[in-house]
Amino acid sequence: METCNQTTGKFVLLGLSVDPQVHIIVCISVLILYLSCQSGNLLIMVLIYGDLRLHTPMYFFLSNLSFLDICYTSVTLPKLLAMIMNGGGISVMECLAQCHFVLSFQSTEYLLLTVMAYDRFVAICRPLHYLLVMSRNICVTLSLFSWLIIYLFTVPITILISTLQFCSSCEINHFYCDVMPLLQLSCSDITRIQVVIFTAAVLLGIPCFFLTLTSYIFIVRNIIDIRSAKGRSKAFSTCSSHLTIVILLYLVLFCLYLRPPSETFLSDGKVISLLNVAVIPMLNPIIYSLRNKDVKQALKKMIG
Repeated sequence: METCNQTTGKFVLLGLSVDPQVHIIVCISVLILYLSCQSGNLLIMVLIYGDLRLHTPMYFFLSNLSFLDICYTSVTLPKLLAMIMNGGGISVMECLAQCHFVLSFQSTEYLLLTVMAYDRFVAICRPLHYLLVMSRNICVTLSLFSWLIIYLFTVPITILISTLQFCSSCEINHFYCDVMPLLQLSCSDITRIQVVIFTAAVLLGIPCFFLTLTSYIFIVRNIIDIRSAKGRSKAFSTCSSHLTIVILLYLVLFCLYLRPPSETFLSDGKVISLLNVAVIPMLNPIIYSLRNKDVKQALKKMIG
């Protein structure tokens, strides 16, 4: 039985498809997704930085989200492209690093979206207190909290994974190093890791979901109470882009981790994971630019 040594060994990522005939199609598709994501999110950041009208809390958090998506895709897709073109594997240390950053960026994204939901709640339900509640210092504090608090959970998970023995196989049926495929390969006791992951889900994942849900319940109730149709349309337009992203991300999350296991789980999971690490980060700037009047005006100003 082949053993993966913790220091010098390598894992073999099976990728999106084991059929060599479709590798070129996969490679081109992933390259297009990666370049589109990078250019789109970079454009959003440039627009927000360059237009004074976009120097508001909502766009401050949006620039954080765009920067996060750039980092998120850069951790996974370039390595996938390199492995498709050149073959080979990924070292154990590289795999652990990739697993750590994917888990960190993914968790940070849900925290940022929760903060953005709260920002929309204050803007729509407490408009007179908006600038006071969402001051610059508070926005920076919430942003730093979203970026840093995650490491209290991801660092212990990564350390625990690094102590595992991978003695059954070195082949990971995925296109990047994720926590669940690594745990499936291990022949060590994974109880402690499962406890830490469950704790992280209880302390971070569930509160994020219910805080976001609660914010939008109050937002929808407030919008319904607005008498004029124009006022309701304007209020809804300020949060429709964020709500679209939230729905997409939570649908992907539920499909990945809350679906019953089956024989096609791993294959389907790779497609859903591609949506999570490539397609949705690419769609973020498109959704915000197409559904946001301020961003479109800033883009026209920059072009003109």
